[in-house]
Amino acid sequence: MTNQSNHNFSIHHPSIDAILFDMGGTLRRNHKRETTEKVAIVQRIVDLLEVNLTALEMTNLLQSREASYEAWATGTLVELNEYDIWTQWLLPDMPCEQIRPMAMQLNEIWREAIASRVLFPETKETITSLHHRGYRLALVSNTTSSIDSPRMLENEGLSRYFEAIVLSCVLGTRKPGPQILVHAAEQLGVDPARCVYIGDRPEWDVVAARQAGFQYTIILDNHYRPWPETLPAEQTPDLFITNMLELLDIFPERK
Repeated sequence: MTNQSNHNFSIHHPSIDAILFDMGGTLRRNHKRETTEKVAIVQRIVDLLEVNLTALEMTNLLQSREASYEAWATGTLVELNEYDIWTQWLLPDMPCEQIRPMAMQLNEIWREAIASRVLFPETKETITSLHHRGYRLALVSNTTSSIDSPRMLENEGLSRYFEAIVLSCVLGTRKPGPQILVHAAEQLGVDPARCVYIGDRPEWDVVAARQAGFQYTIILDNHYRPWPETLPAEQTPDLFITNMLELLDIFPERK
């Protein structure tokens, strides 16, 4: 896709009170694991459940069922919590009373098997600087884990900068529906018209933010995933950037 980053783009910061961020692909990179590595991690699920399946069979089963869940969630804009995902979608053929107490642990192992997750190198400086410049910050993310993102922000020393963390599996709804962003703005006590959303998926992030009434949308085009050559108008953000540090040129210190 043609890079549309524009350093002449100007956001008048007095009209912006809050900057809200997506997580995966925006604040951090998710590195998908190779099959061999994935299967080795899934062996822990097989051992935990004591089932008569190989780790490869369990991996293939969970991948197929997760794809079905993702298609359903995308179509309905409903996000289930860990307990319901595992008892209703990923392992519905096993006794609920067995799976439910294990759901959080199973979910952590499965997510670890799917990908490793690490902050982009520029994330810490960007978040810290924007906070010290006087902007209210929040995290809004589609995710199947209620603990992963908050724990990473805490471990990286960034959680104190985020006044709100709104996750789809906790709220029960997901982007591109606007409710998750409206809810985050309400938690901050900020009018959506004085908010900016930063994401990496135009089909989710731009659509949700526009419908939520956010003043600006910015998409991080860091070649994390391929896009079509052109985007429909409803998915085209106000600005493309290629590195989070560009936000420090766009949002000067508030007075």
